[in-house]
Parts: sequence; structure tokens; C-alpha cells
Amino acid sequence: MARFRFGPFCSRALAALLAVAAAVGVAACGGSASGSSTRSAATSGRKGVTIHAAEFTWTAAELTDDILAAIVRQHPQLGVSQFQMTTLDPAPAWAGAERGDINLLTEVEYPNQIPLYEQAKNKVSIVSTTYSGATQGWFVPSYVVAPGGPAAGLTSVTQLNKYRSVFGGKLYDGDPGWVTTKENIMRLKGYHLDYEDVASGETAMLAQLHRAYSLHQPILIYLWHPLWVFAVYKLTQLSEPKPYAPSCFTSGDGACAMPAYSAHIAAAKQLRTEAPRFWAMLERFHISVPAMEQMLAEVQKGAPAQTVANRWVAAHSSQIDSWISS
Repeated sequence: MARFRFGPFCSRALAALLAVAAAVGVAACGGSASGSSTRSAATSGRKGVTIHAAEFTWTAAELTDDILAAIVRQHPQLGVSQFQMTTLDPAPAWAGAERGDINLLTEVEYPNQIPLYEQAKNKVSIVSTTYSGATQGWFVPSYVVAPGGPAAGLTSVTQLNKYRSVFGGKLYDGDPGWVTTKENIMRLKGYHLDYEDVASGETAMLAQLHRAYSLHQPILIYLWHPLWVFAVYKLTQLSEPKPYAPSCFTSGDGACAMPAYSAHIAAAKQLRTEAPRFWAMLERFHISVPAMEQMLAEVQKGAPAQTVANRWVAAHSSQIDSWISS
């Protein structure tokens, strides 16, 4: 089963995870945390630093790590002798970075992981932005709002009560523990919408989308970029009357848009001097949201993430060369 992107990190579990992170641990020099798995990119016994990368439990993180591993494998001048990837959730990964056991984190999502970064920023820097402007919100299949569709004329979240019967009064959502699920419940109340938030987990909600789309039926669903469904289905995001503000979900009523995401690469500060060419390459590393979604769709169809990553590297060799030689 493909590892989907884990939803926005659960703040309620954050304190507990941080508390146990030290006990879980990540063994240095390639050891793995309890309950985690470690894999390594083969090299030719070259000299250089060992990269201990945290691999978050969603496919975009796996793809990004595999792309970086392939680049390192093909370019010994980057000064990396080994590239090891340990599967970890964000809290223990950042705890490992704070201890010095982890020296690379990809798919660092903002704003979700800002509190975790703040605790490790003395040892870790944000090096680059992999992609930005990744929106999230409430979506419907485009055929639903097309002329003649069952919800033709629907453009905004504020209109949803008018089309309640079309969608059965349900918003399909992710895991009950995700921060965004709590925000979506607030948004339903803030917009005074007579809808039920159906939180069932990512796999179940995407199965509902697939079923609805296959039968050409209406569905209202929470989604985010990058996600493989956008490379497979035609979807329309409902507009928001009020832009996102952090206070909206703290002291406000939740009647606002959800924040756009960006994904970053973070690295231990010592890598700047230990592997300066690798650091410089990271500063230029970039993958567009559409390109990531296309790769995610390939993995969803059954291709191994490493195979998909290797194809991307082969197709972008000139771009990668410019990252290294600049």
C-alpha cells in the first residue's frame, strides 16, 4: 500500500509525541528508531559525510528523499558518502534533529511544522523551498458545478446550504486527529452550514471520492495539494469569502479560508561546512506542485516510488547539473 501524505499534524498529540521522542530515539550511524525502518542509497565507498534523512510517512516525502538519494549517488562531487533514510513521524524526527541524530528533513510543511522547527532551530536551518502555494480547502468534482450539473451555480462555501440535498449534507474529511479536521468542523459552524463532518481517514475519504467520480455522483470533500487525485480527476475548489488569518482558528469563529502550504528542506547547520556543495545544491532544489502530483499519481497506480524518482532525475539531468555547478 502506497504511503499517502499524513495530514496536518495533530496538535493534541504533539506534546505526547515530543515527550516520548527521546525514549523512541534514532540511533546514530544508520540505526533506526523503534517501530521505524531505515534504508540506504548505495554508493561506491566514496569519502564524505553520511546523510541521516528523516522520511515522513507520506509519499511526497519518500519521493523527495529518493530524488535526493539518486542525485547524491550520481554526483560524488557533492561530498556525501552515504544517504540513509529513516521513516519517522514529524515529532520524533525533529527531536532527532535537535539531538543531532537526524541531519536532513524534507517535506517540512509550513505552517504545520513551525512549532517543531522552533525547538530545533539552534541546530537546524531551513535551506530551501521545494514548492509553495499548495492550496487546501473544500472541493467538488467539476462535473457537479458545470452547466446542467446537480450543483450548477455553486462557487462558494457560503452557498452550500442551498445545495445540501445534492451532497447529502456531508463533508468528507480526513483523520479525526488531524488539525485540519478540527478546523473544518469550526468552518462548518462558522459558516452556519448544516453539514456533517465525516472524518474517516485519508484512505477512506479518497475511496469515497473515487467511488463518486466513477459513478458521476456529487461529493463534497476536503483536499490539499500536492495529492495524486489532482493528476487523475477534474476537481473544483470552492471559493472563500474571507482569507486565512491565524486568529481565525484560535480566537475567531473559523469562517475563513485554510492556509496555503509550502514544503521545505531543513538541514543540520554543520552540513554547510561539512558538505558545502551538497548544501548549495539543496538551496537550489525545487519541484513544482504539478510535477509532484504527477509522480504521486504514478505511485498510486503501482509504480515504486524509487522508480518514479529515478525517472524524474533522468528527465531533469540538465536542471540538476545547473543546481550542482552554479
